[in-house]
Amino acid sequence: MDRRAVYGPRDGTVLSQQLQHRSDDIPEGLDIERSTEEWQIYCREYLGFSPDEEAFKGSRLHTHAIMNFIRTVEITHDTPRPTVVQYTRCIAMLLLGGLMCPDSSGNMVPLLYLSKLEEINTARNYSWGSAVLAFLYRELCHASLKGKAAIGGALQLLQIWAWSRIIPLSPGLGVERLYMDQVQVNIDRFLPAAPYGAIWNCRHNFTRTVRTTVRVIRDILDNMQEDQFIWQPYDMDSDRIMAYAADFTPELWRSTCPLIFYAIVEIHHPERVLRQFGMRQNIPEMPDSRDMTLHQISRKARTGTDWGVQHILHIRRWQRRRDTIVNRPPISNERHTERGYSEWYNNITRRFVSSSTSRRVESGYQPGDGCMRDIVVTWSRGHPRKK
Repeated sequence: MDRRAVYGPRDGTVLSQQLQHRSDDIPEGLDIERSTEEWQIYCREYLGFSPDEEAFKGSRLHTHAIMNFIRTVEITHDTPRPTVVQYTRCIAMLLLGGLMCPDSSGNMVPLLYLSKLEEINTARNYSWGSAVLAFLYRELCHASLKGKAAIGGALQLLQIWAWSRIIPLSPGLGVERLYMDQVQVNIDRFLPAAPYGAIWNCRHNFTRTVRTTVRVIRDILDNMQEDQFIWQPYDMDSDRIMAYAADFTPELWRSTCPLIFYAIVEIHHPERVLRQFGMRQNIPEMPDSRDMTLHQISRKARTGTDWGVQHILHIRRWQRRRDTIVNRPPISNERHTERGYSEWYNNITRRFVSSSTSRRVESGYQPGDGCMRDIVVTWSRGHPRKK
């Protein structure tokens, strides 16, 4: 959640002097209402151009308008600094609206984000990583509801997560497994190490898995075995990667705290997935009903809301996140979970993704038998596994 890496070129600017910098602030503030004309003036000042009226949808701006503008701008060593800063804001808005926090439209970006880029030198103070996770968690929640057919959020991050951990869904690589030290990316002047996702930047082989067939993917998930999920997939056998990870204060990854992005508040629950931190999983506490009410809060019809005031209690919890770091005994060869956890999990979880009452299709792939699944559930609940 904190970022202490060098994210800019080595030119002595504020972006390149972050080795000991911590991003503690969170994106929050007043949700301002403006007319289209006022938004045009605002964009002119901070983005360097005034979009056409058709490019706006309320307080959101079409990303194509930004892309069309930056194609007309040529940045050189002689370009005035104000123009460079405006150009930088345009790129940042495209990243926020198109990669980091895209909504389900896929082509609109809220101009609310631009308020955190007005002072470009302070943009680094915000914990954008936690904001990305908060946005993705909320989108995953909404996408799971009945009748939903679209999803936003950092789906590339989600795909890399799934490919790295869920063995039956992971495509084969066209080359022998890459380790992080072998990844070659043209980033020598920008990052101390390649992004982890770069190991997937090669030819994929789908002969033993599936690309996009939802029915098959659901059946794969329904029939997964315990040893088909990798809790700790990351390549940590490299001294360079280990040193790089240490710069991120990794214990904060185990902090039970709110992740905040304007209206969105999602609670980070590492205590529910301790095995990904190399710790034995115990039975976690029951969910707090107050956290569930947060899902009902959104920016819709909330213009004029000051989210810094609205979520002040959660912001204070975020500021105390270093006091809520989870610690448990490490995993041993014999035990990955505490006694009673597996029985508890089987009794409270939804074991299968597919509906056991779904009608069979007349052709194509036939999913597993729902009756057999019911037998498995009944047996697992009536006959706890012996330790």
